Amino acid sequence: MTGTPLRVGLVGYGLAGSVFHAPLIAATQGLTLDTVVTSNPERQAQARAEYPDVRVAASADELWARADELDLTVVASPNKTHVPLATAALEAGLPVVVDKPVAGTAAEARALAELAEQRGLLLSVFQNRRWDNDFLTLRRLIADGELGEVYRFESRFERWRPQLKGGWRESGDPAEIGGLLYDLGSHVVDQALVLFGPVTSVYAEADVRREGARTDDDTFIALTHDSGVRSHLYVSATTAQLGPRFRVLGSKAGYVKHGLDPQEAALRDGSRPGASGAEWGAEPEELWGRLGAGESPVTGGGSPVPTLPGDYPAYYAAVARALHTDGPNPVTAQEAAAALDVLEAARRSAAEKVTVTL
Repeated sequence: MTGTPLRVGLVGYGLAGSVFHAPLIAATQGLTLDTVVTSNPERQAQARAEYPDVRVAASADELWARADELDLTVVASPNKTHVPLATAALEAGLPVVVDKPVAGTAAEARALAELAEQRGLLLSVFQNRRWDNDFLTLRRLIADGELGEVYRFESRFERWRPQLKGGWRESGDPAEIGGLLYDLGSHVVDQALVLFGPVTSVYAEADVRREGARTDDDTFIALTHDSGVRSHLYVSATTAQLGPRFRVLGSKAGYVKHGLDPQEAALRDGSRPGASGAEWGAEPEELWGRLGAGESPVTGGGSPVPTLPGDYPAYYAAVARALHTDGPNPVTAQEAAAALDVLEAARRSAAEKVTVTL
């Protein structure tokens, strides 16, 4: 990609901003991290230390005041600020990437999408786990017909965190849009929709297990897709024994994969795409999933399937292409709104103990 790099203003430098967005933006040809917005002095110092040429602003209003000096805004601030900040960016004439969930409701997401369309601006949602190593591998297996007709999709994003960490993600205030349903649930629902298409019915169970917790920390979602596939999705912070990340059953074979994609851990540890000779997103052979029928993978059933490397950098590369050459938006707000339809139905199902038809 040639031409002047696009200047990016990043709003928020907590976990999302510092671990995911800033490193991926900095590693993407055609993009340059111009400004980080955070009012926290320690995070300001961290941003300057990690990116010596970056400008630091204390408020997003400073970005809007010089919108003509920027080409893209990335919103990586707390969930409740996503809609107002994305709206302000679009009204300032800036394309926007918003971390998931883009909004608290599908209606808000669709309103943002309409505003972006009216302004002729890109609005993209950071669903990075479409580029997880296991998800990319599963998509290839399905596309190649290795599973036959898929009957059931089990997806787990489970953790063992018996003690609360605090912060807005564990707040019981609905305005914060916290809890696992909208956090990890945004990922597993998005992946299910990408793989198997629209949903006709939703059933969910959402529990608050840990002492002092104020929002869901152990949640199950069952989806019936138009295609007939059934998805069973688990997100939990209270899982003492972790299940397989994926268990996918089809008419010819099943695929079972344990363990999480290594990219988040690598980013947290300070590794950066392209910074070393090691292949980014690759995992060792002992973590490969297994494909087979009639036996448990635990007892050696099936054959190991090489896991494709994870590729979070592909998201921002696609954003850069979309802005430089009018390429496709990697994750649209309308797609995010469809996932929010499911999440809203799941919240209602869990609260009312009913199955919700979409």
